[in-house]
Order: sequence, then structure tokens, then C-alpha cells
Amino acid sequence: MQTFCREEHLSKFQSNLISFCHLSESRFLGDVNRSQSILASTSMEVEEEVKRMLEEVKELHDSAASFISSSSHQELTLRQKATSVEASLRRLHSTLASDKSLDPKLVEKLEEDLHRARCMLADGDLSSFLPSKPQGRFVRMFLGPVNVRASRKDIQLKVKEEYNSYRDKTALLFLFFPAALMILRSYYWDGCLPAFPVQLYEAWLLFLYAGLAMRENVLRANGSDIRPWWLYHHYCAMGMALVSLTWEIKGQPNCVQKQRGVHLFLQWAMMQGVAMLLQNRYQRQRLYTRIALGKAQRMDVVWGETAGVDGQLWLLCPILFILQGFQAYVGVLLLRAALTGVVAEWQVMVCGILLVVMAVGNFINTVETLMAKSRVKAKMKKSKSRAELNHTS
Repeated sequence: MQTFCREEHLSKFQSNLISFCHLSESRFLGDVNRSQSILASTSMEVEEEVKRMLEEVKELHDSAASFISSSSHQELTLRQKATSVEASLRRLHSTLASDKSLDPKLVEKLEEDLHRARCMLADGDLSSFLPSKPQGRFVRMFLGPVNVRASRKDIQLKVKEEYNSYRDKTALLFLFFPAALMILRSYYWDGCLPAFPVQLYEAWLLFLYAGLAMRENVLRANGSDIRPWWLYHHYCAMGMALVSLTWEIKGQPNCVQKQRGVHLFLQWAMMQGVAMLLQNRYQRQRLYTRIALGKAQRMDVVWGETAGVDGQLWLLCPILFILQGFQAYVGVLLLRAALTGVVAEWQVMVCGILLVVMAVGNFINTVETLMAKSRVKAKMKKSKSRAELNHTS
């Protein structure tokens, strides 16, 4: 009886198990079918989404091509008009300068109006449509035949701001590096400079002047009025730094005599660092004033050493003339040392020649700037006195 009951329970269990398995299988197959249907619908949706995005990209591409074509045509038209207007302004300026039959007062007023028009043309958004200045061999040598002129005025101003920031930072380093070398020479190196720190400083000078020359070439291509002499000055300084890197820095014995030229150059560099700090501070303030008065453009920079106001000139000019004289003195000492055989390396003679050339060029540029400033001041005083005379009469 017990055996029969166990068999009956076993058969019921087997039947329940079989029915459960069938039910699980049917549910699993149902889930699989639903998953397949979901995947199929998802695949169709993804395929439709991809097709839709492809169509949108094609439409966007066509719109961009149409916009570029129309904007290129408009840009060409603006360039032609801007070039024509610039040529007309130059022609009118030549006419006013050559025609002696016109009333001087009228000529003066018309020249002021022409100057205002030229400032609007060169300093506004229209300046990007004017023919760009030649980029120079220096930029082409490093970057190739690429166009470095920015098409938007805000980008041009950012380039100028970065250039001013670079000048401020390098002025501090120009003072710090030679001062640190001179202090370490006196208190740590027993009066004799090691070769490696000096060559590291000369490598930094090469990097400094190469960076200045590159930035100033880019600024000139974007409409700045940097004087060509300062580019030539930086080229000479780059050549001097490159040559001095191959100059053997000799030590004992007679270290002081052998390194006399290096010591003088470091002393001049410290003075130059102080002068650069003064120039950057005073000249930038003056440039902001000139821009506000309409006498300068926003892309102009102030490498002209006497661009400050009258009170600042009394401080800057003596320092600058002393620096130029001391620079020429160091160059003459190096030349004399090379010619007399005290230091026989060819690098000494080349560095001496370059220092003298840079000192003479800086002096001539400073004098020309002072003379131009005096002529402008005389013209302003004459115009002011004439206006006061007309007002009283």
C-alpha cells in the first residue's frame, strides 16, 4: 500500500514537473519572440534615425556650401570697394599736399577729415578686407606661405594683447636672469662664471628675440605700425645670441680678464631690463591716450622708445641714451679684445660688431622719433594758436 502511494506521488510530481517545464518553455519562447520583435523594431528605428541624420547632414552641407559661396562673393566685393576707397584717400591726400591754390585753413580741416577716414578704414572691421602687408621672409621661413592675417578684429586684438603680455613677462626675466648670474658669481662661484648657466641665458635670449620677431611680424601683417628697425634689431640680437652660444666661456686662470666682456654684457642687460619695465608701463598708458584721441590705432604698439608724454621723456631719454652708449662701449671693448689678441675667438669680433650696429641703430631711431615728435608738437601749437586767433577775431 505504501509502495503504491509513493508511486502515485511520484507520478504526480513527474506530471507537475513536465507541465512546469512546458510552461517555462512556452514563456521563454514568448520572451524570445517579444525580444526579437523589440530588436526588430529597434533596428528599424535606428536605421530610420541614421537615414534621417544622413539627410540632415547633407542639407547642412549644402547650406554651408551655399553660405560660403555667397559670403565669398560678398567678401570679394567688399575687398574691391575697400581697396578703391583706400586708393581714393591716398589720391586726395596727394592732391591736398600738391595743390597750393587751396586755402590753408581748408586744407588743414580736410586733412583732419581724411585722417579720421583713414583711421576708420584701418582700425575698424573694414581693415580685414584691405590688402595685407607682406609677411616677410622670417615668417615664411618658419611657417611657410600661410596667411597669418586674422579676419576678425577681436582676434587681432587678442594677438596684440598676447604680445604685450609677452613683453611684460620677458622684461622681468630680462632683469632677473643677469642679476641672478651676477649675484651667484660674486657669492657662490668665486668671481668666475661657469659656462653652462651663461649658455643657458644666451639660449633664452635667442628664444626671446625669436619670439618677439615672430610676434611683431604677425602684428605687422595685421595692420600694426611697428617700425622696421625693431625687426632688424631683433634679427641682429638673434644672431648675436646664436653666435655667443658657440663662444667658449673660459675660467681660471685670469678668469676676470677672460670674462670681462661677459660681465659688461650682463651689466648692460640688467640696465636694459629696468628700461624695458619703464617703457612698458609708460608707453602703454600713452598708447591708450593716443587711441582715445584718435591719433593711434588699436593694433599699434609702442616700440618707439620716446612715445611717452613730456614728463616721462625726461626720465626715459637719459636712460635710453646711457644704455645705447654703454651698449656701444661693450661692443668696442669686445672688438678691441679681438683685434689685440686678448681674446682670439671669432665670436668676440662678431658680437662686438653686432652690439655696435644695434647701439647706433637704436640711437638713430630714438633721435628720429624725438624729431618727429617735436614736429608734431610744433604743428599742434601752430594750429592751436591759429584757432585762438580766429576765435578772438
